[in-house]
Amino acid sequence: MRFLPARRRVLKAALLPPAAAVVPLRFVADAHADSVAKPGQFSYFMPVEFTFVEAAVARLIPNDELGPGAKEAGVATFIDHQLSGPYGRAETWYMQGPWKQGTKEQGYQLKLTPAQLYRTAIADIDDWCSKNGKRAFAETDTNAQDQMLHDLENGRITLARAPAKDFFQMLLQNTVEGFLADPMYGGNRDFIGWKMIGFPGPRYNYVAEIDQYGKHYTMPTIGLLGRDGKRTKES
Repeated sequence: MRFLPARRRVLKAALLPPAAAVVPLRFVADAHADSVAKPGQFSYFMPVEFTFVEAAVARLIPNDELGPGAKEAGVATFIDHQLSGPYGRAETWYMQGPWKQGTKEQGYQLKLTPAQLYRTAIADIDDWCSKNGKRAFAETDTNAQDQMLHDLENGRITLARAPAKDFFQMLLQNTVEGFLADPMYGGNRDFIGWKMIGFPGPRYNYVAEIDQYGKHYTMPTIGLLGRDGKRTKES
């Protein structure tokens, strides 16, 4: 079982978001962080959490006939960096009560900040696996991972402390953001996401190409930090 035509489904959902989508992530985490996390060193995640997220995003946007997926693009590193900053702490969100069950149109209604939601939900999922005689999510095969993600999405799994559907929607949203954000934020490594959708990057101008309708754009992809998308020690 595959997670639907994952890339097309996920990217369509991202580019045409419903009004009640998860509050969009603002790229305000530490832009000076390395684009590629060093092994065993994370901004927010504990190693077991990073392993979970890396396995999950690899199923949401897999490595397939269209090219490398979210794992290869460093999306787990992107999410890790974002959760360690203002987004993860929900610094610009209203996070006071009353705490009632909201409607779909009201958007995010949880007590938990994004960082807290990830930490709580990941622990709850692995605890649910243990109680149901299953191996931890990251240790199961891809078919089992796909099924579990479907069950989280549809609310067929009840977690002890975190709403499964809310967590899945945030994970999905952040996965797409990490796949398509500028590489300076840790994801979209080697411009994997941009190359897949044909976006050449934020060049300072496209004046010479404005009237070249239907012609292939031959200039190399470029990010805010240059052609390799990485921050040098001097910058």
